Amino acid sequence: MLQKKYHIYIYMILTQIREIAEAFLESLVKNAVITVPAYFKDLQRRATQDAGDIAGLNVMWIINEPTASALAHGLQKRASCVKSRNVFVFDLGGGTFDVSLLTINTKAFEVKATAGDTHLGGDISGNPKASRRLRTACERAKRTLSYDTETAIEIDAICKGIDFCSSITRAKFEQLNMDLFEKCMDTVEGCLTHSKMDKSSVDCR
Repeated sequence: MLQKKYHIYIYMILTQIREIAEAFLESLVKNAVITVPAYFKDLQRRATQDAGDIAGLNVMWIINEPTASALAHGLQKRASCVKSRNVFVFDLGGGTFDVSLLTINTKAFEVKATAGDTHLGGDISGNPKASRRLRTACERAKRTLSYDTETAIEIDAICKGIDFCSSITRAKFEQLNMDLFEKCMDTVEGCLTHSKMDKSSVDCR
């Protein structure tokens, strides 16, 4: 039952993406490369492939999200790349954390190692509607703290008519999340160890 719901959900997303792409390109879109989280198991990848088939797409390739990021970077920079470059992709998203290390040159892209942690990336529970609004506000605050030293989180009637208002500084944010940041670095170190490459060898991060 869960897999069937997944098929329907992904089918709807892929169908809408194809329609948007066809409207923009003013032509039919048949072939597709789909990215998935690095932690996806074979069953989940097959389910994604099936959903693409149902959506009428010829799924040519299913690749990990951090690998896709590195490929996009490599394709953009390949013309000016006169020698091999080691690219490290750090993908801390809304629900998962993935890293990937690739060697890129004018002829090939080689994935040296990938690693990930499904418990990093942010996940809250409770009242679904309130949690969704709180997560959106926190995500906005997180982005603001990337360039400012303090921001406010304000949500009207978050639960049972109660308003929520709080301020947070960048220093406090880093303090609250330090254990998670350190856990991220454990994953990074694991990826470097698996690739048998020192961090000084990475050209682009």
